[in-house]
Amino acid sequence: MAPPKPGPISATSPPILPTTMRRHQCPDPQQGGGCTGVAVTVCRDERGRFLLHRRSEQLSPFPGLYEVVVGGAVDVGESYEQAAARELAEELGIRVRRLLFTFLNRRCLSPHWLGVHEVVVPDAVAADPDEVAWHGWLTELELRSALLEWRFTPDSHEAFSRYLAFRTAHS
Repeated sequence: MAPPKPGPISATSPPILPTTMRRHQCPDPQQGGGCTGVAVTVCRDERGRFLLHRRSEQLSPFPGLYEVVVGGAVDVGESYEQAAARELAEELGIRVRRLLFTFLNRRCLSPHWLGVHEVVVPDAVAADPDEVAWHGWLTELELRSALLEWRFTPDSHEAFSRYLAFRTAHS
């Protein structure tokens, strides 16, 4: 099945911080550093397809953009695994426990650490309509094509690229 055409994209673009406001040193918050930690999860089904979703127009930042990962900020005192489990439960009603890797993402509004997780989920997910405007399953080939044609959050490109490299290196 071909992926659906993207819906309308919000004209609102995220603010870009001046270079002077960006941190050049960004220690991992799990190690007592001062940067933000974000836990994200790549969701696959038993057939190997990837869950893709479009953010609600009410979400900030990046309203209406597509995402390959599900996630959010790590709260104070929370591990990447705990944050991933909380975010998946809130957004899709799913549980996760497998942290694959972390990396410093410098391709967004400001540097932040991403903890990338993976979970195999059932075909049917209960997406929160306040956060997810649309969701669907794409093969890797369809997703690679969508990443070139549709508007995605900055984390999606970097996280998915590193996820594929990690999966190749560990298979």
